[in-house]
Amino acid sequence: MRILIATDAWTPQVNGVVRSLQNTAREAALLGARIDFLTPGDFRTLPMPTYPEIRLALATPGMVARRMDEIGADFVHIATEGPIGIMARRVCLRRGRSFTTSYHTRFPEYLAARAPVPQALSYAWLRRFHNAGAGIMVSTHTLEDELRGRGFHNIMRWSRGVDAELFRPRPHDEMDAFVRDLPRPIFLSVGRVAVEKNIDAFLALDLPGSKVVVGDGPARAELEKRYPGVHFLGLRQGEALARIYAAADVFVFSSLTDTFGIVLLEALASGLPVAAFPVTGPMDVINDAPAESPAGVLDNDLRRAALAALDLDRSDARDYALRFTWRACTEQFLHNIEAAQARVKRFSRAA
Repeated sequence: MRILIATDAWTPQVNGVVRSLQNTAREAALLGARIDFLTPGDFRTLPMPTYPEIRLALATPGMVARRMDEIGADFVHIATEGPIGIMARRVCLRRGRSFTTSYHTRFPEYLAARAPVPQALSYAWLRRFHNAGAGIMVSTHTLEDELRGRGFHNIMRWSRGVDAELFRPRPHDEMDAFVRDLPRPIFLSVGRVAVEKNIDAFLALDLPGSKVVVGDGPARAELEKRYPGVHFLGLRQGEALARIYAAADVFVFSSLTDTFGIVLLEALASGLPVAAFPVTGPMDVINDAPAESPAGVLDNDLRRAALAALDLDRSDARDYALRFTWRACTEQFLHNIEAAQARVKRFSRAA
């Protein structure tokens, strides 16, 4: 099977969507399927207003159609609702070609955090966008229930994975030297430093020891000025990021709008207990851990959660993360594609 994924999120962006797509493509090849990508790299781009590191493709339906014809995939999956996703959807609808979509980002909440746009209006547009496809893939059952309640149809589950060989507990000499030697306990946050990530909720906490933030984004300069005692390390990836996880004591996830949070799995695989709010993403990832060996603490009082997480067993966090593999994630994705194709065939015969 040859699958085309149309996505507005792609390198050099560093986020969970990009990592998910890259790892899915790698594992799919090992399973005998090929995934090609239609990305902003195929077109001229311009910077997104207020978020210049994100490039928006200047694509037309004709340009997207030609690129899709060149790739010649058996099936199309639309990963994002940006310019490329919109154009790919339009081409598929015009040609009567079935496709699936995925819901990676809480776009209405992100937009409302930046502009006075009613969430009801954004959800109405998203509902129309996704319901035109043969299925919409979501990462958690909480998000599935929420979207179904908002009128989204044909919802499929597509979980996430983690590279447990890279993100692992490490001996003292393999930890990041700077973070390792900070006053303990060390509370870590990893992710985009932007208003929609609610990182202020973490930075404002009265906690002992040290706070470390890994990541970059439009809010970083302002937050560094407001919180001079916090260690902002900027963007780190791969081995450098894994060494930082291993050196910390608790991972604090302050976002209220993520649909999953791959960083949660990276932290857990590194033996790092999680503290988070009881919202979509953390509720699904953390609450599924065995009650006798919890991997994290969820509480509307984030400070209380962070302090309680210090008492959790790091090995329990690691053991729980090992349940999430990119192989299982990819198998689920490919099964969803096959199920969507079968649904379309049944509908065609009925029609």
